[in-house]
Amino acid sequence: MKKHTMIKGSVAALVAAGAFATVAYAADSLTVVSWGGAYQEAQRKTIFEPFKDKATIKEEEYNGEVAKIRAMVESGTVSWDVISVDTPTALQGCDEGVLETLDYTKIIDKANVLPGAALECAIGSDVYATVFAYDAAKLADGPTKITDLFDLEKFPGKRALQKNPFVNLEWALIADGVAPGEVYDVLGTPEGVDRAFAKLDTIKSQVVWWEAGAQPPQLLADGEVVMTSAWNGRIANAIKEGKSFKIVWDAMSPDLDLWAIPKGTPNLDKAYEFLAFATSAEVQSALAPEIPYGPTNIDAVALVDPELAKTLPTHPDNLAAAIPLNPQFWGDNGEELRARFNTWLAQ
Repeated sequence: MKKHTMIKGSVAALVAAGAFATVAYAADSLTVVSWGGAYQEAQRKTIFEPFKDKATIKEEEYNGEVAKIRAMVESGTVSWDVISVDTPTALQGCDEGVLETLDYTKIIDKANVLPGAALECAIGSDVYATVFAYDAAKLADGPTKITDLFDLEKFPGKRALQKNPFVNLEWALIADGVAPGEVYDVLGTPEGVDRAFAKLDTIKSQVVWWEAGAQPPQLLADGEVVMTSAWNGRIANAIKEGKSFKIVWDAMSPDLDLWAIPKGTPNLDKAYEFLAFATSAEVQSALAPEIPYGPTNIDAVALVDPELAKTLPTHPDNLAAAIPLNPQFWGDNGEELRARFNTWLAQ
């Protein structure tokens, strides 16, 4: 496996995709693709609807499939104009040449963006985290650390994990005694990969695998699992709706959501206009009250209520418990590890 340089971020799953039909575009419309659920609802309220004076937003949802973007670009039938991506997807899409290299003079001054959030082919929209959570109404003395996720004796019952090796392998190694700062050194060896999967083996029979962000809170609410991994905003939204869920920040996995433009969109100028609008301080600061993700525009940070800031992944107390994630590692090794993961799932 290749050596890597540590930066923050996460990874999106790669799946097969078919060809896409050519679509007709209106000059005043823009197709924006995001992750659905509470997150896209928050984007709709704070970004899409306020942008309607500039263009009609046509929304679509996906699960982060680079293959879908690749199929569009290679077939010359690009039907998406702006895409929400995570860091590894942005890096891979840029390396493969399926995302536009951004001209930041049309978007934002890079000096106003958090370090690591102004990539060559994507601009940060917010910071979220993969955490794990439980229902306090059903577990009065709930889990407090990542090792509890793997402790079937202390916490019997099903637990839900994303159907993706990313984060799961890191958590498995940390639960097996690897220091967070050494995770990628260990995972970068065949023995380390074997060790991670061996740890996952200890709970495999009790895992429910989720693929869409709306599933974890529903699994908790239905009592199908005793705990679940999830994106922090989905759990926070459920709490706001009255659920007695609790977030465990230990070993939380921070990542960037970013905006990217698929290469070949016929609406390139309008896509740039959207990126400039969506990354402005006023717009980014409006997102946090709707879903607790931190802004990447430095000027937006001061506009977020201090009490609300405590619930964001970017708060110092929460960051202190974070894994020092390395999306470049996943860019280098993701396909190999996903193949191993899929084989392991089928066993």
